[in-house]
Amino acid sequence: MAHEFLVTPGAFLAAGPELRDPNFAHTVVLICRHAEQGAYGLVLNRRSDFRAREVLAQHELFQRSELPLFVGGPVSLETLQILHRAPQHIQGGVELDDDLWIGGELDDVGRYAREAPLEAERNVRLFLGYSGWSPGQLELELTSGSWLPAPGSSRRVFQDDSAALWRQVVADLGPDYRALSNEPLDPEWN
Repeated sequence: MAHEFLVTPGAFLAAGPELRDPNFAHTVVLICRHAEQGAYGLVLNRRSDFRAREVLAQHELFQRSELPLFVGGPVSLETLQILHRAPQHIQGGVELDDDLWIGGELDDVGRYAREAPLEAERNVRLFLGYSGWSPGQLELELTSGSWLPAPGSSRRVFQDDSAALWRQVVADLGPDYRALSNEPLDPEWN
């Protein structure tokens, strides 16, 4: 079941069947950077129980914000990452791929969430922490089958049902992966 895909910013990594780390089992990571110095990305399908108003309570623009927070990975959980597809509302982001930006002005996110809350929820994701790999680590994990590279899609990043994302991304890899996409989180549940 070899599947080749260049892992560049904007690409997805779906956790492979051998990846049992609870931080990553059945996750989809969006690659934000992949270079000789290492790689970093954001877990897309680990929604937290927190809202922006709880975590950013000291920030006036977020005191009533219902924007959900996601856990981007186990590294630096005290940091906030912004992912969006609203460059007309949020300045300062870096384009990862067509229609997808990382970073930007937090005040712009707050104003957008306050002025158009439903629209902002469809176009902005806030993440606590991130996923990181040291130099050569991601390549080793790709070779071992820990990750299944897949083309990224901003539509998938912002879909409502983030819990179904892993199954959808794996199924999209083709017929050889359809059975894997139905695998339970714990194989002993079979």
